[in-house]
Amino acid sequence: MLGAFLVTFILTRVVTRLIRAGRGPFGNAKIGNVHVHHDVYGIFLMMCAGAGEFVYRPPPPWLQVLAVAFACGAALTLDELALWLYVKDVYWAREGRTSVDAVLVAACVGGLLLLGANPLSDEAETHPSVWAATTTIVGNLAFSFVALMKGKISTGLIGIVVPLIALVGAIRVAKPHSPWARKWYHAGSSRLSRSRERFPADERTWWESVKDKIGGFTQT
Repeated sequence: MLGAFLVTFILTRVVTRLIRAGRGPFGNAKIGNVHVHHDVYGIFLMMCAGAGEFVYRPPPPWLQVLAVAFACGAALTLDELALWLYVKDVYWAREGRTSVDAVLVAACVGGLLLLGANPLSDEAETHPSVWAATTTIVGNLAFSFVALMKGKISTGLIGIVVPLIALVGAIRVAKPHSPWARKWYHAGSSRLSRSRERFPADERTWWESVKDKIGGFTQT
């Protein structure tokens, strides 16, 4: 799944850049005057693969075929996350970075799961009782939720499988335009000042530059 996800994302970005540059045999898919975005194909792929797994429970190698189909669909869908989040075509705009964020976070989580991370583990050698396991899982999910509310999407999602990351994200200051800041950081408060100092609105980080190169975004 992880391999198919990454390959599909890379190929998709290559093809969309070629279409944008007017090079190669590729072109936008259209039904009449409607531009059919590739997340439509991704949604149908995930639906068919998921239904096939639930209904038929196929043995190998068909199980692996469904896994690859689901991963390809997930990559196509997340690559256009910004479109269905903002409900407009922002694929090449600044808002389109959200799609790259989603893909990179999904790839990180997939890699961690591949290495054996299990946020729902309740093995006896790890947790002495069901109550301890439940408390640990609920607590970590709560930290992840707080991190997400503080505007730290990557930290919150990766923290689901790596508890320490979720804890750090939950403790540190929220981004100034996050739901957490709007609720708890009142105008003129020291917390809001620290938040704006930590996350200046006009600051471009090295990570944003990396996302621009990956996504090929147009600066606005």
